[in-house]
Amino acid sequence: MDDTPRTPSPRTTLPAFTPVPRLKDRSNGWKPHVQRAFIEALADTGSVTSACRMVRRSTHGAYLLRRQPGADSFRKAWEAALDLGMQRVEDVAMDRALNGVEVPVYSYGQLVGTRTSYNDRLLMFMLRNRASDRFAEGRAKCMNAIGKMEVERLKKGWLEEARKEWEAERRATAGEREDATYASIDAKLTAMRKRQLDHMSPRTRAAYAEYRRLADLDREEEYKWWEDPAHPLNAKSSPRAQEEEDESRLLPPPGWRKGPLPKLDEPQENPKWRDLKDEGWD
Repeated sequence: MDDTPRTPSPRTTLPAFTPVPRLKDRSNGWKPHVQRAFIEALADTGSVTSACRMVRRSTHGAYLLRRQPGADSFRKAWEAALDLGMQRVEDVAMDRALNGVEVPVYSYGQLVGTRTSYNDRLLMFMLRNRASDRFAEGRAKCMNAIGKMEVERLKKGWLEEARKEWEAERRATAGEREDATYASIDAKLTAMRKRQLDHMSPRTRAAYAEYRRLADLDREEEYKWWEDPAHPLNAKSSPRAQEEEDESRLLPPPGWRKGPLPKLDEPQENPKWRDLKDEGWD
């Protein structure tokens, strides 16, 4: 099989570039003239696959060549060729939008002719992008996949920045809101306590004052009810109190002998029992 690249025609003028240096000179390698032919084919077709097919090389080798050291000039020529190729793609799209495409017409499984099909959506797309001031109201042109990814990246960055500002503001005002909340609660509790005291009689108010004094005294002495043997809860938990409680559980509840007790020596009759002497027995 002949590995010599076919000569494409005609070629678009491209800026000169330095081919990527190769360590070994192979018959099916990416020699300088193959690299130039690939860049020219890429400028004509706008497709890496088509350009590789025209120079009889693999797409894997083309992408691998672009990553090699010393391929800076080759990468720039690649980008320039893609720009020219996209212009051709736009020209082809415009030609299809204006002149349509031939679509075969079949009847009962046989080709009977062709018809011209027009794509109005493609035509409007080209008009919006080629003459956006007239047909798109001055809005931006339609974005490709890379443009959409860039918009998503910027949007994500804006959201993260806005969230950081919101969290900083929240931390700055958290202490002030907390102090204001506590002050509001204290004011409400003070008003409730004053209203409760206003509704008390002088005798109840004196008893309440004595209760507060004794409570403050217990707090100063660090009183603990579980260490006080005279506390009612501790008295109930004593061994003797536990024994009395257990004995009371064994006794029957009060009033358990209010009704007459059944006689155990007499047979009990059940109204549901029946014998052969009952009426209606067959």
